[in-house]
Amino acid sequence: MSAPLTFLVASPHLQGEVFEGTVILLLEHDRKGAMGLIVNAPTPQTVAELMADAAGQNRRAWLGGPVDPTLGWCLYHHPVGLDGEIKLVDDLHLSSSLEVLRAVMASDQEYMLILGYAGWTAGQLEEEARAGAWVWVEQSTPELLWEVPAPQRWAEALKRLGVTPGTLMPGGAQA
Repeated sequence: MSAPLTFLVASPHLQGEVFEGTVILLLEHDRKGAMGLIVNAPTPQTVAELMADAAGQNRRAWLGGPVDPTLGWCLYHHPVGLDGEIKLVDDLHLSSSLEVLRAVMASDQEYMLILGYAGWTAGQLEEEARAGAWVWVEQSTPELLWEVPAPQRWAEALKRLGVTPGTLMPGGAQA
């Protein structure tokens, strides 16, 4: 059994920031830092508008975060059998390979093309969490991505913890 997916859910008190109301799929988190992809911020552009060879791909592209928005990530259901694929859990794979993205598009499966990412330096995410900026939600399946519409992902992620936005107090945990 693979490890659960970890979503960072912006606290309702994190306002006026790039991350206000975001849900972030955490991909890496270790002593050197952390990185993840915002999964509820569609852009105005479609995949076809961003890629010359993607005619007919009318899915919205997504903003994954403020770091390196020229870097693309593809989240998708089923592997396509190419190098550069990472299985996160059953029914959720990740790749930054353009070849994999093209194969995923050709396979006619649901996918998300995500541009950029969110990144934290060593200790930064822990400090932000202690200050109350983030709530951590672990899920064993990716249904939050595939079954919950983007505008509802933030509230639904909090609901899965059994809380509503108004019940979270500002300030975070104090030791």
